[in-house]
Amino acid sequence: MYGTIALKLIIGLIALLIVIRILGKKELAQITPFDFIYALVLGGFLEEAIFDEKVSIGHLTFSIALWAILIYGIEVLVMKFDKLRPLLKGEPITIIEDGKLDLKALKKAKLEMEQLRTMLRQQGIFSIKEVSYAILEPSGHLSIMPEPFAAPVTAEMLDLNPKKSTPSIMLIDEGREVESGLRLLGKDQNWLRDLLQKHGESKISDIFYAEWSSQYGFLFKKFN
Repeated sequence: MYGTIALKLIIGLIALLIVIRILGKKELAQITPFDFIYALVLGGFLEEAIFDEKVSIGHLTFSIALWAILIYGIEVLVMKFDKLRPLLKGEPITIIEDGKLDLKALKKAKLEMEQLRTMLRQQGIFSIKEVSYAILEPSGHLSIMPEPFAAPVTAEMLDLNPKKSTPSIMLIDEGREVESGLRLLGKDQNWLRDLLQKHGESKISDIFYAEWSSQYGFLFKKFN
């Protein structure tokens, strides 16, 4: 029995990973109620199948595969037919437009005023007067455009020309060189060792973390 449970769990996990890869990547903040439901059902299939002896491995695999095909089909339909998107995925609702609160939109979104205020406070806004536009996304996240007087100061406002920043590239991770990072830079291990020697270090294994960026150059942190 324990062997069957373990096998079901392994197969179920592999099947779930395959399904997630097929259906695409999304952050938790981007998951719509529809996405949450199909993920919940997938988890339910696996949970019920593990301890139910009547559910065979074939039943489990078939259920997950069929559910994935149905969900994938719906995703394809939504991409091809825009009219289905509001029905299945929902649509953004503008709660505040040009600084004015839309009570009908608030009611349509089934939001109470204190819930809206809470969502605003979570983004560092403590008065509706500071909001130019507020849009409730299908995921339930509130996107906000602040009024100009409440917006953070930018380099453009100050007539500054800051240097363009680029992502840093990790070169050493816990004492081991990161080959993918070196390939991105078009460098090799010898280049990395020479770079370390210029900074008074000789062993890659002594370095906990190292990165390189065009903005800050070479940065590293030793284990001790």
